[in-house]
Amino acid sequence: MFSKKPGRTAPLAPQGKSMASSTFSVFGADIRIKGDVTASADLHIDGRVEGDVACTALVQGESGEIVGAVKAESARLAGTVRGTINVRELVVLKSARIHGDVHYDALTIEQGAQVDGRFAPRAAGASDEGAEVVALAAS
Repeated sequence: MFSKKPGRTAPLAPQGKSMASSTFSVFGADIRIKGDVTASADLHIDGRVEGDVACTALVQGESGEIVGAVKAESARLAGTVRGTINVRELVVLKSARIHGDVHYDALTIEQGAQVDGRFAPRAAGASDEGAEVVALAAS
């Protein structure tokens, strides 16, 4: 059923270059990373990241934990995030635990999700922060 035909092998990517079909990366549950993570495509995290995460699309599994800021076009969170989240489209699943402020354009939250922080639309979040700074300076 899974026999390999002789003479046909998959092309290898030149050293130092990635293949175009590699559009996402997966950090398994056994992976622990200290430092910022930047991906030009999609990222799936089931392990622990201590640092900021920036990517096009983020999918976080239930066992995933991020201690740092998250910046993405879209994010689907099911694990724990301790830090600021800034995304265009955000889906917070019922198993998610978020400790930090959330800035979004579109938001979906399942019943049962826990969030300890503030929600603000991204456009309003920038102007609100400026207003707080002015108010503090005037006091």
